[in-house]
Amino acid sequence: MNCWKCGHELRLLSGEKVPTRATCAQCDADLHVCRNCRHFDPSKHNECQETQAEWVRAKDRNNYCDYFSPLKVVAVNQAPRANPADAARKKLDQLFKF
Repeated sequence: MNCWKCGHELRLLSGEKVPTRATCAQCDADLHVCRNCRHFDPSKHNECQETQAEWVRAKDRNNYCDYFSPLKVVAVNQAPRANPADAARKKLDQLFKF
């Protein structure tokens, strides 16, 4: 998972839960927060997809929600993988360049 505030990558073991008072090692932001949960959705009622969850006022502060599940975020800064055929074509073009 990644920190909701700074994007710092946090590695969790499979099945490991995020402690309620956990903070980011890089920016010291709270981690067990709505903004870091896969159920967080600003367009939904209570800003949560989980219909049985209780309302939480501060979405960026620690809470005791039993439905918290860490949001899995794909890194945005990574370059997309190149198609092998395109890479080979590019090498051939460079080799036989006039």
